[in-house]
Amino acid sequence: MCLYTWSEQNLILYRTKEFMKTLDTTGGASGDAKKPAAASERRRSRRCKITQMVRVRPSDPELEHFEEVRGTTSVSRSGVYFHTEHPAYGLGMRLFVTIPFNDDLAAVSREYLAEVVRLDKLGEGCIGVGLRLLMDLGLCTPSFQE
Repeated sequence: MCLYTWSEQNLILYRTKEFMKTLDTTGGASGDAKKPAAASERRRSRRCKITQMVRVRPSDPELEHFEEVRGTTSVSRSGVYFHTEHPAYGLGMRLFVTIPFNDDLAAVSREYLAEVVRLDKLGEGCIGVGLRLLMDLGLCTPSFQE
């Protein structure tokens, strides 16, 4: 059962499209006094500044194996950013990333193939690592090395 007539639906759709045209790239109305988005902004989706545990490990079997569990600084649909002291990360490096990571045997997470796209020197041996999620590898449950 539809609450609106066909012409009312078209009017709502038209007004919605017109309103969306007035929004600028920062997400506010064009009349808002906001700083315009930087021309170099390349994110495909908005970031959420939340801490979510992730497990990171190299996907290349020829690289020295390491495994880190870190809290993220920000997360989006297409990537994550976290801080680490581990020196092994390099631009273009491919990794397996488990999000959200939980060592509870009943937990269900997703594993992704990701690429390092950003490295920031933060001082005191700490670096910021930005990852782009390339491919969803599916659901996974925790596994432990003994």
